[in-house]
Amino acid sequence: MTKLPGVTLSFSSLISAYKKLQSGLVSQVRRLAANSSSANPGSFILVQFQMSQVTQIGESISNLIAQVNSVINHAVQNQRVQ
Repeated sequence: MTKLPGVTLSFSSLISAYKKLQSGLVSQVRRLAANSSSANPGSFILVQFQMSQVTQIGESISNLIAQVNSVINHAVQNQRVQ
């Protein structure tokens, strides 16, 4: 966990915020699908943009996990050599 003045960041809070963002997007897609005949093109474009943002955030979290795993693997390998 990283602590800065007034800022707290943990992996669980990051995942929790991502899940909330994802759930909100799913709700928007369901609302749009239920009222597709009355939806305007701007609504579709907005949802598509939000989908791409959620995808990018998910990929960033995935990359973060991969980097942490890499650091752990290197630390373990360094321990074996000694």
